[in-house]
Amino acid sequence: METIRVIIIDEQPLFREGIRATLERMGDCVIVGESTDTNEVLELARVSNPDVALIDAGLSSFDPLEIARQMRNLAPRIAIIILSPSDDEERLFQSIKVGAAAYYTRNITAAELSEAVYKVSQGEYLINDDVLSRPQIASRIRKAFRELTVEEEEVTPKDHYSPLSSREVEILDYIARGNSNKEIAKSLKISDQTVKNHITSILKKLSVSDRTAAVVHALRHGWIKVDDLRSQS
Repeated sequence: METIRVIIIDEQPLFREGIRATLERMGDCVIVGESTDTNEVLELARVSNPDVALIDAGLSSFDPLEIARQMRNLAPRIAIIILSPSDDEERLFQSIKVGAAAYYTRNITAAELSEAVYKVSQGEYLINDDVLSRPQIASRIRKAFRELTVEEEEVTPKDHYSPLSSREVEILDYIARGNSNKEIAKSLKISDQTVKNHITSILKKLSVSDRTAAVVHALRHGWIKVDDLRSQS
């Protein structure tokens, strides 16, 4: 099994030590850096070829979501896990916008953390379906994508060739409307796992690391419709 390279960004030494011990027990994880200094964090992202970054959403030394965004610019394949002090909807929404692959409160168990690190390192997207199904979050996601379609249509020519199957395009269209995996599965009468498999395939084909980026890519190339998106509130 390939080694999973992890960066830990957390201000609390005891919690950081617990994360390190948990991941090292996995046997296939190596901690390539720990820091709460902005320049050091970005340098780690640039030179250490990380697979996963664990970021404390309660950092006081800098904006954790801004550093997540910058890290993904430097290392597009890195999977970001946000560890939040509380179950905060605003922080969740902003985490989705910066392309986080997973969002958990800091009461996550060692077993859950190990599983999350492994899954996101394999390209899975773990923002919880039950969280995404919250009406306020879903509405904000739809609004963000509607605004994006206006911007993208003004600056980007359409390319109607798509490497995606018709089913994958259909699933991207559902994602753009703010649907969770469970909602997509129910609408298409397929299993949750089948939806996850399709999303994994989409990310690989488009060489992106999260489904927000996949939707942006599809909108830019005109592969999914925007008129119905705009008509939703």
